[in-house]
Amino acid sequence: MTTTKSPLIFNIVAECPTSKARVSRMTLHHGSVDLPVFMPVGTQGTLKGMLPEQLEKLGLQIMLANTYHLGTKPGPEILEQAGGLHKFMNWNGCLLTDSGGFQMVSLLKLAEITEEGVRFQSLNEHKAEVMLTPEHSIGIQNAIGADIIMQLDDVVKTTNPNKKRIEESVHRTTRWLDRCLKAHKKPDTQNIFPIVQGTLYEDLREQSAKDHIQRDVRGFAIGGLSGGESKDDFWRMVHLSTDILPKEKPRYLMGVGFAEDLVVCCALGVDMFDCVFPTRTARFGCALTRTGQLNLKKEQFKKDFRPIDENCPCNTCKNYTRAYLSGIVTVLPVACHLITEHNLVFQMSLMKDIRESIKTNKFPQFVAKFMLDLYPDKNYPTWIRDSLSAVNIKLL
Repeated sequence: MTTTKSPLIFNIVAECPTSKARVSRMTLHHGSVDLPVFMPVGTQGTLKGMLPEQLEKLGLQIMLANTYHLGTKPGPEILEQAGGLHKFMNWNGCLLTDSGGFQMVSLLKLAEITEEGVRFQSLNEHKAEVMLTPEHSIGIQNAIGADIIMQLDDVVKTTNPNKKRIEESVHRTTRWLDRCLKAHKKPDTQNIFPIVQGTLYEDLREQSAKDHIQRDVRGFAIGGLSGGESKDDFWRMVHLSTDILPKEKPRYLMGVGFAEDLVVCCALGVDMFDCVFPTRTARFGCALTRTGQLNLKKEQFKKDFRPIDENCPCNTCKNYTRAYLSGIVTVLPVACHLITEHNLVFQMSLMKDIRESIKTNKFPQFVAKFMLDLYPDKNYPTWIRDSLSAVNIKLL
């Protein structure tokens, strides 16, 4: 008798007895990932400023790529001929691909949404437009070969006040999920995650989550947030979603990458995050630290011969000063590489410290110290106080 290995095995390693935070290990087709994890974004199969072998050396386990952009160029045919995106971009770690649905918001002026799918004006000069259906989205993602692939969802901007349109998007997203699951050609190596929608309406979020947990899937995403809504609305929707989504499967919050958001949302029970922020802000000369961002273009850094962060183990902090970086940021490509590496290590170190604090039963203390370092005057934003209080964490 032969047994087929599951393309996703999820094991909880430790749980915080105070909050909803947990540490787990997710084993995928291309390797294992320690959760909670932050996934940097390599939109077109490349993380700008870094080589895949450098990312491996840093210990990066998983990154994200964009279905819409890769489906437009180079296209699924070339990706299939190359043996998938892993081989095409020389990446041995795990990959997650979004569905292309987010472009409904980011490229809204170019998109027309119907029950069939989303019609875009193409970014490829050789095509006038492209029709992205649930079936086509999954077809592209099957060609890409990512370990985790996302359903095509009907994305509505979070600040849209039209509840009728949002309700339509919730039910359509579930219908599209069923079409995605039916179209999926590689269930032995790739996992489809449904996406919970409903913007800021509790009843619609609950409906979406409850509909999706009826499907035979191995993980879930929380979508439709980080779109301009207030932080107070944001954390409440995350809290609601993680309360409903099953504990024994990974939960992925899409588009979140600010350090304080990661800490709070880990406390709220989220396992996976992605965002362009840490790498994009590096290209503008901004370095991340536990006490806030450093804009290295500022005059004050031109004669500052300290590293970005004296406690950071990255190559940039070991070998280069703020003064050196200040002279080349946004001008020379090497600055993009150096600050991108630092920001990636910053995110990875933060997630590692979160995991260690949960494993040693010190997560509430870690959160309190992290927030105090960020807000030494103790003038904490109300949303941070309220969200942490909701999971029994008190600030200093």
